[in-house]
Order: sequence, then C-alpha cells, then structure tokens
Amino acid sequence: MSPVPGDAPVKVRRVVFAPSGLSATVEDGTTLLDAARTAGADLDSTCGGRGLCGRCQVVPSIGNFSKWQIDSRPDAITGWTATETDYTGRRPITDGQRLGCAAQVCGDLVVEIPAASQVHKQVVRKSVDVGDIEIDPLVRLHYLELEKAELGSELRGLAEQIGAALLADYDVTITRIDTHVLPLIADAVRGGDEAITVAVRYGHEVCAVYPGYVDRAFGVAVDVGSTTVAGHLVDLSTGEVLASNGVMNPQIRFGDDLMSRVSYVMMNPGGEVELTRSIRTALDAMVGELLTDAADTVDTLRPIDRRSILDMTIVGNPIMHHVILGIDPTPLGQAPFLLATDSAVTVRATDLGIDAPFASAYLLPCIAGHVGADTAGAILAEGPHRSEELQLLVDVGTNAEIVFGNSSHVLAASSPTGPAFEGAQISAGQRATAGAIERVRIDRDTLEPRLRVIGADVWSDDAEFTMQTMKLDISGICGSGIIEVMGEMYLAGLIDVDGTIRSDGPERTDRIFADGRTYSYRLWGDSEDPTQNINVTQDDVRAIQLAKAALRAGIDLLCEHAGHTDPEAIGSVRLAGAFGAHIDPLYAKVLGLVPDVPVALVSSVGNAAGAGAVRALVSAAQRAEIESAVRRVEKIGTATEARFQELFVNAMGFPHTTEPTPNLATETVLPVAQERAASAGARRRTGRRRPR
Repeated sequence: MSPVPGDAPVKVRRVVFAPSGLSATVEDGTTLLDAARTAGADLDSTCGGRGLCGRCQVVPSIGNFSKWQIDSRPDAITGWTATETDYTGRRPITDGQRLGCAAQVCGDLVVEIPAASQVHKQVVRKSVDVGDIEIDPLVRLHYLELEKAELGSELRGLAEQIGAALLADYDVTITRIDTHVLPLIADAVRGGDEAITVAVRYGHEVCAVYPGYVDRAFGVAVDVGSTTVAGHLVDLSTGEVLASNGVMNPQIRFGDDLMSRVSYVMMNPGGEVELTRSIRTALDAMVGELLTDAADTVDTLRPIDRRSILDMTIVGNPIMHHVILGIDPTPLGQAPFLLATDSAVTVRATDLGIDAPFASAYLLPCIAGHVGADTAGAILAEGPHRSEELQLLVDVGTNAEIVFGNSSHVLAASSPTGPAFEGAQISAGQRATAGAIERVRIDRDTLEPRLRVIGADVWSDDAEFTMQTMKLDISGICGSGIIEVMGEMYLAGLIDVDGTIRSDGPERTDRIFADGRTYSYRLWGDSEDPTQNINVTQDDVRAIQLAKAALRAGIDLLCEHAGHTDPEAIGSVRLAGAFGAHIDPLYAKVLGLVPDVPVALVSSVGNAAGAGAVRALVSAAQRAEIESAVRRVEKIGTATEARFQELFVNAMGFPHTTEPTPNLATETVLPVAQERAASAGARRRTGRRRPR
C-alpha cells in the first residue's frame, strides 16, 4: 500500500530466526510471533498470540552477525510490555527471554528460538526409550475468542465462526467438525464466555472443544502383548511420558499362548466376542488408571480426565490386532495365515469400548500373518531401516519376532518358540512376580548356587537375604532365571553340549540326583524335604532347547536369505520385549539364542514395540515412516521353509551344535568339550573368566 501524502513512510525491517536461519522482512510494530509466521520459523503458540500460554518465548540476540549481515542492537526490539508484565501463565518467562506475541520489531534483528519454544522440539522421554525425535502431533490445541452474540446480530453459526477464527488467527483451514463435537459447541462457548479452546486433528478437523483456555492435551500409547498390556500417558505437545502402567492380559484365561486362544474361538461359538470384550475392558481400565496416576503430578488449568485424551496408538501381534478391532482371528490360526488387513487402521476410541470421547485410535500396520503391529513398532523404535550397519532385532516371547537388515534390505519372520521362556512348560517355572528366582550363579568348584529373587536386593549368600525374603514365597523360576540357570549349569559342566544333565553329576555334588531315568539339579530348598525343593529337570532343559532352537533357526534363516551368514557382519543384536529386556547378553550367547557376535554388541532394548507406539503418537512423520517402511520388509515364512528344520536341529546344542563360538570363548570360561568319539582331540579350556 502506498503511503498517504504527508504520512511518514512505513519502515521495513529484516528479522532472522536462529538456529534455522529463516528470515522475513516486516514492518515496524510487527510482533516477533507474526514475523516468525511470515518467515515460516518454528515458534510455538497455542493461545493465538494473546499472552496466555508462554510458549512463544524467544531470545533477542545482540551483536554483529556477518553471516546474515545484520547488526542486531538492543533498540531493535520494543521494551518490556504490559502483556509481559501482567503474564501469569503456567510457563514462567525465563530471564533474558521475551514473549514473541508481545515484543515488537523496530529494527533489523536476529532472534533465537530456544528448543522449548519450538513446535517440532527434540525431546528425550522417560519410562520408554524412544530416542530423540521431532514432536509433530496430529492433534493441536488452539485458543479462540468469539464475538459475543446479541439479539439482532447477523453472526454466522458457531461452527462457522470457529472456522473463520482458526483461519484468521492460525491460518488453519477447517474442512470438517466431528459430529460428536457439534452438540458441545454452544455449551463450551457459554461456559467460557465466548472464549474456547478447540483441538484440531490432521490440521483440518475439529475433534474437541473446551470452554475457556486449555493448555495441555494428552495421548495414550499401548502395547498389547499376549501376556501383558503396557500403556503410557503422554503430553502431546512435549512428548513427555507422564505415567506408565502395566497389567496382565485378561485373555490369559482363554489360553496361555495365542494359538490356544484361537483354538478357544474355534471350539466355542461367539468366543471371539468374549476375547474382544475382555481386552477392550482392560484397555478402558488402563486409561483410567493412567489418568489417576498422573492426576496429582500433571499441572493443567483444568482437571485431567478422559476428555483430555485426544489421541491413542496401539500395537500388538496380528491376533491381538484383529481381536481389538473385533475381527475373527481364526484365519490367522491356520495356513495361509491371512490378515484381514495389513494397513494401519484409524477408528474412534469409543468404537473400541474406550471411554475417551474426543480420541481417535491408530493401530500401526501389520507386516504378515504372524508378524504384527508390535514388530512394526519395534522397527520404528530401533530403526534397522535407518541404519547402514546390519541390525538383528529379536522380540523374545511366546512367538518370537525377528527382524534383520539395514537401510538397503530388511527381512522379518516369526518363530514358534512356545511359552517355555516365560516359565510355562518348566517344572518350577512361574511368571516374573515377587519371590521368583531371576538371577543364578553356580560356583565352578563347589557347584553350589547363589541366586537373587524379585523383591530382594541382595544375593542369597548375603546376610541380609533371609530378612529381605522373609515375607516372600520363593516358589519358582521366572524367564531370566531359567536362562541363567541353564547357562550356568552348562558352564559348570553339569549339562553336556547336547543338553543332557550328566550322569556323573552325583559324584561331584549332592545337588545332582537321579530323577527316574534322568537327572535333576536342586537349585533351592532342603534336600531332606524334596517336596519343597525347586529343581531343574531334564525335561526343563529339553523345553528350553526346543524354544531356543526355534528362535535361533529363525535368525539363521533370515541371515541366509539376506546373504550374511558371518556373525562378524552383524553390527548389533537387540533383544526386545518384556522378557528380552531382562536377559543377560552373555547368557543369551551361552545358550546360543543369538549368533556369536561380540557380547558388547548384544543389548536389551526393553519394550521397543511400546516405544514405537509412543513415537507414532507424537509424530505424524513417524506414522508415515513406518507405513512406508513395512511395505518394503521382505517376509520369510518359517513354516514353509524346508531349510528351517535343518537349522533347528543344528541349533539344539549348547551354544550350537555346528557353529563355532570364538567370541564367546574370549568372554567366559567354556566347559571342557565332551568327546563325540574315541578319536576326539585333547580337551582344553579357552578364554578368560567373566567378572562374577
């Protein structure tokens, strides 16, 4: 616009925003928030520049910046404003910072946008390890002040006013307002005296409305496992995990493993409805527990409740995925294991029986009939498709999922390990509850064990152990303890390479005793009262051998298909899942669960599937990434591969029947090799002892 004759000419200024380097040329008097919007700089604001939220804080940079040819002076920005003086928001103004919605430009200027003020901020979350990612939630809050309606006024409908205000204040174009929101608008407007906060999903859909100013929105990420269900309450604007919760999957009453539950459906008409009802009830209860857990610690301007939940993400194996959606899972229990859909699915949370009226639920895509959305979540969290090095990702459970590859080629398979790793099919096996044996060490000379149990902080040879376990019932061994006792018995020479508890054991220790036609090892209890003992039997060893051989055969099959059979080529091995998180990497190698890579390259990564669910919850880009990535994964069906059986047989031995373990030999003292024939060579010990 040309200046009016006699008026002073309008001055224009150049503003550069660091660290992005984006710049804009604006008129004197333009707020820094508006200048950032003009430049396309990443500056947060949920109140529309009204000085309520405190999210738009910036740091004026003073000095000569030759890079941008700007001499940024203190008088290039207006002084402290009334808006900043009167500000009482939840986020205090940090020393040296200004509110971008209040401070105005009056000279060429360089402005730093601190990380806390960036919309796509980098964060590190607690409880689940998801790494540093850009926060880009699919739902955002916007504060609006509508014009007060009076009799005779010609204002448009409230929905249309909201659309116009969003366009004017936030440059957001609304294409629809959810039908369940429309009946709530009038009450929200009256309750907030024409001031409301609306939630916008996908950048163009109004999905919630609240009276007055609301400063925080929340989401829930859930990993539905066959045994446990883990949930995380997350702040959508910061990515912070505010509460975590875990419960047993109530479907256990229909069967310990997935195939048992499918069999239940096959044998009981309407059984799929019962499975769906039970898991949906558990999910709804978990949301309530997460909100209760966070209620006393989350600082918000309004009580945190179910209407505060605006988004959900869910991962699970294919059967859990289908059951949650109310889809009959029986086709997944028989060849060709056909999925109803392998695409990501978005529904309203209320459609899944979850009382979160404003939330949508996003189920990550599945990969194959036995490789589900939980594996997709693990891939998203650990990123083999983003890595130049080869990565082996193993979710150890009743049905192990295996992913192998790098950015050039990713393969995935499932392997039927069975429930032995989780304590089932083990004579003294139990779930990981208080009193369960979780760690074991066996003295190489005396063959006496020492152990740790869940609920106590010391080993059994510590004077405090009796006191700490006085109220605990030491009644069995959980998964990690089973792995360690098997590994220790092998390293102590009590178990042969082929998995046989040696017949000369009773000559070495009274803890080895005849048990029918085989032998057992007394791990805990009084030898004079055998009914109270916790023993490791020959059948227990066989159950673990079968489980670990199935897992290792699946791994070896993927490595062969990828053309990388040399363990030295593998950059890292990552053990995921609730069980995998507690496996000592050394014992994983001793049993031959994983290839013989250096033990330093083997790590437990915890609930990677849940971490992937959190990533997908707080980032639209992460959802797009995993939807693209899973389409490029090559699926290998272990059930149809003739080679699998041969690899399975070879993997039965400890650590392996045919593969050498040179790295393991340098990491612990291996037992004397058992002669397979009279002509076998001399026995020898190799390596050094691992610190105990």
